[in-house]
Amino acid sequence: MTAGAEGTASADEQGDGTSSARMDEPFVAELRDLKKRTGLSLAALAARTPYSKSAWHRYLNGAQRPPRSAVEALARLAGDDPAPILAQWEAADRPAAVGAPPCKDRPLARPAGIRALPLPVLALIVTVAAVALALVAAHRSAAPGGARQAPPASRCRGASCQGQQPDLSACDRDAQTKSTVRAASYAVRLVYSPSCGAAWAEVQAPSSAARVVSVRSGQDVLSAAYPGGGSGGTESPLIAVTSPEGVEACAEVDGKRACTGLYARSADER
Repeated sequence: MTAGAEGTASADEQGDGTSSARMDEPFVAELRDLKKRTGLSLAALAARTPYSKSAWHRYLNGAQRPPRSAVEALARLAGDDPAPILAQWEAADRPAAVGAPPCKDRPLARPAGIRALPLPVLALIVTVAAVALALVAAHRSAAPGGARQAPPASRCRGASCQGQQPDLSACDRDAQTKSTVRAASYAVRLVYSPSCGAAWAEVQAPSSAARVVSVRSGQDVLSAAYPGGGSGGTESPLIAVTSPEGVEACAEVDGKRACTGLYARSADER
């Protein structure tokens, strides 16, 4: 099988926070390092994400600012925490300070009528402020319901899930295994998310093995290829369905293929 997501279109690269301005070199170098650690080609990145091969080429050579979701997807495919690279992404978006820095040799003038406070007074002010902050934090943590919880990540639904990754779209949070088949060295599962209205295939296999994971519903087939060698990756893209019935999940590992599915029942069987 060939890598890539069949029947899906790349994301709108101009409507997701992108910019035609060139990115700073440290950030671009970090993006390239993440791409190298994924072990994926540009075509494979396009198959695993909603962004095209040409879009990834522009992101990785610094010609275009990537959207936040593309940066996060690249970090997760590399097996990294996306927080550090997202911090760099946000920092690269901040405009540089305008104007020359203040002269170091010239002391700043103190406004008229303001006297320097003695050190003991300053220390007391700092201590009081620290205690006040601690009390506020303790009050918030003791509020009903315990510690504040972050709002749930937004999910796609139905057709908007088509071609997305289960983990990045949060559809894996209520994942249900509907069917499983086991081969000699690996297992294939058909997984369904009721909240997203989408299904996908998942394979459990040695990370050193090359594999292609695909999901089919009727004539609609989506697949993702992983080169092996510890590159990670176990799931196919999402396929939008109203029910897991009639969906088939397949995986080809080191040239050996296995499939499983929750096949639709006839009217007499219901």
